[in-house]
Amino acid sequence: MSVVVGDDVPPAPEVSDSRTLRRGVADLVSGLRNHELWLHLGWQDIRQRYRRSVLGPLWITIATGVTAVAMGLLYGELFDQDIKTFLPYVTLGFIFWNFIQMSILDGAEVFSKNEGLIKQIPAPVSVHVYRVVWRQLIIFAHNLVIFVIVLIVFPQDPGWGALLVIPAFALYILNSVWVAIVFGILSTRFRDIGQLLTTTVQLVFFMTPIIWSADSLSSTTHESSSRLKIVEINPMFHYLEVARGPLLGNDIEFYHWAVVLGCTAVGWLLALFVMRNYRARVPYWV
Repeated sequence: MSVVVGDDVPPAPEVSDSRTLRRGVADLVSGLRNHELWLHLGWQDIRQRYRRSVLGPLWITIATGVTAVAMGLLYGELFDQDIKTFLPYVTLGFIFWNFIQMSILDGAEVFSKNEGLIKQIPAPVSVHVYRVVWRQLIIFAHNLVIFVIVLIVFPQDPGWGALLVIPAFALYILNSVWVAIVFGILSTRFRDIGQLLTTTVQLVFFMTPIIWSADSLSSTTHESSSRLKIVEINPMFHYLEVARGPLLGNDIEFYHWAVVLGCTAVGWLLALFVMRNYRARVPYWV
């Protein structure tokens, strides 16, 4: 039996740091620094979608505007709402909901749809996440024109409180990043997640006060109070309130902000966990 002593002792194998929080955070920071890449890719996505179209990206505004106005007029009549206040309410609801909805659905496909780029370009995986968020921001900017037109027809006076939409939308962006990270990475491993999200988002749309108003449920009766509590369980209700309310001149209670901030914090903790443990596996799963 031979015994290895002295200088003949082999060195301990190196421990890989690919599954560390430091590497996960470094990926996020490195991806953010590669802004020229994801800015270009996001804009190219919009151009490619409306290639050879006469109106181009204006179709984004037209489609959302027609839907918002049609739904606003229809449900305003059904629920006996004042169209001067209800149409801006529905329009903003559609604009912000489209950003939330597409951030979730596009985020779930962010890696599976970019298999070629992921395997060919040595870039941080977060680059593709920022690309999706940037694309949604471009679409949001197009849709915002609709609300400007509605304001011209039905003037509103939100006051200085409208500035609260800035921190609210900053939270939207932070949430869209962690949503794309979590659902995007998990969907590369479990492809059924994308289909499940599509069905869930459609269901949540009807459960969220977008084409109907939560104020219509406010009443002193026990039944109406119970319905309002059910609505408040839905996080999307609070996300819409913190962004839509200031632009309509409504006073937003703090608990709406608390729910959104809480969901954002939990979401980012989950995103960091996923980046730490599964980021390196994305090229093998796509």
